[in-house]
Amino acid sequence: MLSYAAWQAGLLLAPEDILYQTLSRHVKTYLGNGGHRKVMKAKLKDVAEPSRGTGEARATGKRPMKAAPQRLPRAERQARVLAKAAEYFAEHGLNAQTRAIADACGISQRLLYSLFPSKAALIDEVYKREIVGTFKAIWFVQLKDRSVPIESRLNSFYREYYDTLLTRRWLRLFLYSSLEDLQLAPAYTNAVVTHTLEIIVTETAHELGRSVPSDPGHLKELGWLLHGAVSHLAIRRRIYSNDNTTPFDAVIAMHVRAFLASMPSLLRALEPA
Repeated sequence: MLSYAAWQAGLLLAPEDILYQTLSRHVKTYLGNGGHRKVMKAKLKDVAEPSRGTGEARATGKRPMKAAPQRLPRAERQARVLAKAAEYFAEHGLNAQTRAIADACGISQRLLYSLFPSKAALIDEVYKREIVGTFKAIWFVQLKDRSVPIESRLNSFYREYYDTLLTRRWLRLFLYSSLEDLQLAPAYTNAVVTHTLEIIVTETAHELGRSVPSDPGHLKELGWLLHGAVSHLAIRRRIYSNDNTTPFDAVIAMHVRAFLASMPSLLRALEPA
């Protein structure tokens, strides 16, 4: 340690003088290297080119506006509501209030009425989409293709009909509409099933070399022997939760063979005397 006397003699500077000289050297070095000009340029750049994403907010002093949610086209909104409504009707029936239906669809009751003018109109659209809309017109063409044996045609048709159309939701909608005395089930039967039955019986009779019954009622009842058996198979498996493990296509093949085996005698019995 140096003594106070030595400092007083001028061999050391006072502490404040040492601090002053140190700062002076750093300032001279900084100015000599152009540091102040670099800082000024950086500040000017920040003012001229604000950072991305926040520049507008800094310039105006306002927060950026959030983009408004995009509205779906009317047809797409209707399709989504119909899908949700079909699920709800299949589980709870067709007696539900429109408020409950709207809640199930995730929309307001007001929006529901803007898309469908009444509950009846909504049910009608569900019927067109879920009941009639699932039937494939190509099935009529395939059933009439006489280059394929009738047994193969019937097996192919009913396997696909069972797998894609006779679903749990379709069956429950169909049964609920019947219980509510609506005309959905009779309309489907008259528009689709009756024509299917006519084709099946006509094509079977042609392969067997027999004439088709002249009485339309007899013709339809013959067709129902097979169609009803496959429909009830779907009801047993998908509504009654029957636990039979026999594959559905094997059961359908049984019904087709039984139908074809019985048709010669049935057709012969219905021929005019």
